Amino acid sequence: MSPVLEQPKKQIAFFERYLSLWVALCIGLGILIGHFAGADLAFLSGMEIYNVNIPIAILIWMMIYPMMLQIDFSSLKKIGKSPKGLLLTLVINWLIKPFTMAFFAWIFFDQIYSAFISPELAGEYIAGAIILGVAPCTAMVFVWSYLTDGDPNYTLVQVTVNDLIILVAFVPLVGLLLGITDITVPYDTLVASVLIFVVVPLVAGIITSKTLVKSKGEVWFKKEFLPKFKPVSIIALLLTLVLLFAFQGPNIVDNPLIILLIAIPLTIQTYFIFFLAWFGGRKLKLSHAICSPAAMIGASNFFELAVAVAIALFGLQSPAALVTVVGVLVEVPIMLSLVALSNKWKY
Repeated sequence: MSPVLEQPKKQIAFFERYLSLWVALCIGLGILIGHFAGADLAFLSGMEIYNVNIPIAILIWMMIYPMMLQIDFSSLKKIGKSPKGLLLTLVINWLIKPFTMAFFAWIFFDQIYSAFISPELAGEYIAGAIILGVAPCTAMVFVWSYLTDGDPNYTLVQVTVNDLIILVAFVPLVGLLLGITDITVPYDTLVASVLIFVVVPLVAGIITSKTLVKSKGEVWFKKEFLPKFKPVSIIALLLTLVLLFAFQGPNIVDNPLIILLIAIPLTIQTYFIFFLAWFGGRKLKLSHAICSPAAMIGASNFFELAVAVAIALFGLQSPAALVTVVGVLVEVPIMLSLVALSNKWKY
């Protein structure tokens, strides 16, 4: 009887595996810089065009562009493979998740935390959570899908369709939900943010990928070119965090409890959406390879876009921007716990 070869255990890459640690270190570094050299950073925070900070915009564009390189519109032909899986993703991401995020944010920031947070600040914290909740995840979903034996082709379909919906649904949904916070929505800035941080990198990514695939071949593009951009996106994220927390430094030093207060509703929302999508997928009799990525997409966020929009709408030092940044801090360890849960419940 021949021995059964054990499949090698899938692992997340070293840098991504400890992303929460790097995020925490960059947050600490940013706070220290802001505390000791905050006045010297004023010229950076003042570099704006149409309310968009130029250094932060460049870094966020560097985060998003590598993700857009991976979008393959030909994958849309595979939608018919399992329409129920795609339907679950769309219902969770666009009809449920934004509203539950707004609800949990309102419950905590406006009600439970009312003794610690003024109504004006609560409105901005809620706004940051809403912006985070309306942006479904893109790049990291491929990692979570891989670690839970998800169908990579179908995951690509789910991500591609979500990215296309962001183009038309993000602005009206954010505008609708921000209305509950009594905040005036500057639609011109909101639309400009989507154009700058979604449309432009998406078009650039399509042009780049088509040109390189045509000249160098698809194998070279996927095996040689794309891997080189992985560290670019993460390094840009970490540098963005250093700058954001340098600008936010004085506020955090004066009130360090706020990070924990923000993390609680974000954590509850993440687990709630995962369980809703997971058991919804089981009810629809989806295979594990489709159900797991669908639940992961719903639970995680396109935090790069959320950070960019929060900064554009409310400013670098705003409570709204801080919420989206804390979202980055809590997301990775939570998602790793959900990967473990998905693998434990594999069917």
